[in-house]
Formats: sequence, C-alpha cells, structure tokens
Amino acid sequence: MVFWIATLIFVVSFGLIVSEKLDKTKVALIGAGLMIILKIVSQHEAFYEEHYAIDYNVIFLLISMMIIVNILKKTGIFQFVAIKSAKLAKGKPFLILVFFACITAFASALLDNVTTVLLLVPVTLFIAEELKLDPFPFLLSEVMACNIGGTATLIGDPPNIMIASKVHLTFMDFIYHLTPAVLFVFAGFLLTIRFLFAKKLHVTEEVRQRILAMDEYALIKDAGLLKKSLCILGLVILGFIFHGVFHYEPATIALVGAAVLLIISKEDVHHAFRDLEWSTLFFFMGLFIIVGGVVKVGLISKLSEGLIALTKPSAEGMFTLSIVLLWFSAIGSAIVDNIPFVASMIPLVKGTAEAVLPQDWNITPLLHHSTLMPVWWSLALGSCLGGNGTPIGASANVITIGLSGKAGYPITFKKFLVYSVPITLETIVLSTVYIVARYYVFS
Repeated sequence: MVFWIATLIFVVSFGLIVSEKLDKTKVALIGAGLMIILKIVSQHEAFYEEHYAIDYNVIFLLISMMIIVNILKKTGIFQFVAIKSAKLAKGKPFLILVFFACITAFASALLDNVTTVLLLVPVTLFIAEELKLDPFPFLLSEVMACNIGGTATLIGDPPNIMIASKVHLTFMDFIYHLTPAVLFVFAGFLLTIRFLFAKKLHVTEEVRQRILAMDEYALIKDAGLLKKSLCILGLVILGFIFHGVFHYEPATIALVGAAVLLIISKEDVHHAFRDLEWSTLFFFMGLFIIVGGVVKVGLISKLSEGLIALTKPSAEGMFTLSIVLLWFSAIGSAIVDNIPFVASMIPLVKGTAEAVLPQDWNITPLLHHSTLMPVWWSLALGSCLGGNGTPIGASANVITIGLSGKAGYPITFKKFLVYSVPITLETIVLSTVYIVARYYVFS
C-alpha cells in the first residue's frame, strides 16, 4: 500500500508540474509534505538521510551563485557587454544575433542559465526595438544557446549540479568530458541559425548608425563594485577548478565567495537575500523529498530493473544504455522540466549500477566505474539539451517567453516548436555522434 501511495504522489506531482495548472513550487512542497505526513519518509530521513534527503550541496551552491550574480548585475556589466557586442558587429543584425548567442552560451556556462536570460533578454528586446526587428530570432537563438552553453560546466545547468553532487564529480570532470561536446554541438547550432535567420534580418543604414552611436560605458553604474565582483567571481571559478585537489565541495567555495562579496561590497544583506529565487530553491527542496520517497519504497529500483532488461548493460559495456538514456532524457526533458526529470533519473542509474557492476567497493568508486561514466555524460547531455525541445522544457525557456510576452512580443507554443524541435533533434544527433566516437570508437 505504501508503495502505491508514494507512486501516486510522485505521478500526480509530476503531472501537475507538467500541466502548469498549479505553481510548480506549491506542487513540490505539497508532495513533499504528504511524503512526510504519511510517513513514507520520516522527517529525519527527509532532512538528513543521504539517500532520501534534500541535497544541500545543490541548494547552497544555487544560493551562493545567486547572491554573487545579483550583486554583479547591479554594476550594469551585462548591458555593457550586450551593447559592446552590437557595436563590434557593426550594427549588422545577424552578426549581433551570433554575438548575443555566443555571450549567452558563455555566460550560462559560468552562471546559471535562469540568471543569464533574466539579465540579457531585456537588453535583447531593447536592441531589437532599436533595429526595428521582430525579437523572436534573437530570443530563440539566445534561449537555445543558453541551454547548450549551460551543459558545458558543473554550475551551468541545474541537472549538472545535481549529477555532480550525487556522483561526486568535479568541476574539471565536466570541463574534460562535456565542454568538447558543447563546442561541437554549438558549432552545428550556429550553422543552423545562419540557415534559418541570416536572410531574414536586414536593417536600413540609418538604424545601423543609431546602434553604433550608443555609449556602452554610460551603462556601467558602479566601477568599484564591478572590480570587486569580478575578482570574487574569478576566484570562485578558480576554486571550482581546483576543488577536487583541496577536497572542498563547490557549494563551500561558492558560499565563501558570496560571503566575502557581501562584506567587501557593503551590500545590505536583507536586499541581497530578498532578491534570491526562493521559489526555485524551495521547488528543489520539495522535489528532493518526493524523489526520496519513491526511492525508499522501491519504485526507482523497479524502473531500474526494467531499464536493465531493455538495454542489457554489463560490467564490460553499457553502449545501448548510454544511447537509450541520451535520447530518453532528451525526450523526457522536453516534456517535463529537466530538473524533476533528472532528480528521478539519478537514482535509477545508480540502481542500475548497483545491480550490474561489481560490489566489492564503496558507492563512490562504483559510480565512477569506467563503464558507467559515459552513461552519466549521456544523462547530462540529454537532459540539458532536451530542455530546448519545448517552451516548458527548461526554466530559461519559460522565463524568456514570459518576458517577451510582457514586452508586447508574444511567442506561441506552436511558433516555438517549429524552430525548437529541429534544433533540438540536431543537437541530440551531434551528441550521439560525440558519445559514440569518444567513448566507444576512439576510447
């Protein structure tokens, strides 16, 4: 009976999250509360037990990066970069689109993708209005680039943060394995948007000159704060690179960086905390408890058994599992927000590993088994890139469409799909080529 109650809570919660009939944070908290009240997981297990509890590494990493970015954005640096890029592109619309896509991808790899679109979309809308062009090609390219770029690093996209925390992967693990894949995929993406949009973006010489006349330096509001913020952000990223050497979790490094920046910037702590994305943080917390409940009752282990039967993985090779998981994750993340999807898939992969791989070592080396590693990278690529598939596939998509609609440029579900589906399919095909070539042909 407990099994079916937990499964029902899990399925209904995910259904409501996908339908967007209720706010996803409310759904996650209600589901988590039911898991605890009905004693599917105890309060102690929900808060403290490693296999079922809230993952505080993820929560505090997100909180810390939000603090750093919220202070940094007050300097005007993101608007400066956008205008500077438009001028470097000589006011030519398609070159501006490419520059903005590259900036978005790079920023998403170092910041989180939600913050990136919140900062750049308003500037993009401003530039499009100055160019007297429909902002849709710019916004679509940016949101696609955002999810592609965020795939490259541990901190770029929430699914990567979750995978890294549960599997104990380092910042450099993601750089080594996923950044080459992202560069390969992004190159294909740029060729595609050139085919889609290059001939549609034209402006008069008068409009182009107006862009070139803008003073980007006037947008820098606080040069002193900018220097302090960039210094701290640089040190935090350096800390991420070497965190495996010093045996600190990324959350610890980011937390120290945020604390130092709060002190040296003299930022009011109440203002800094007020601007955090609390709804996102509580969504994560509720989600972890819901997934912990179905892990405890055995739903994930049963799904794992089904995955084993379908793909027949072994200690010697998991080629089929890697490819199936890549495509399944892409499709699943296009339908369901990739955060809850990955939260449920991680224990499934762990269960598969425990059933198939040798058990003569503790859990961390088991999850780092050379046969299993391509599976983790397939999950990361599929879930992050699959988020591009639909307007609800990733939080960045939802935010971009919302901001565009408020500005008077509504983007319909159908219009988004016409472009997003072929682009997403292309990126997953290129990811498949990368996984097969790197881990099974040339390994």
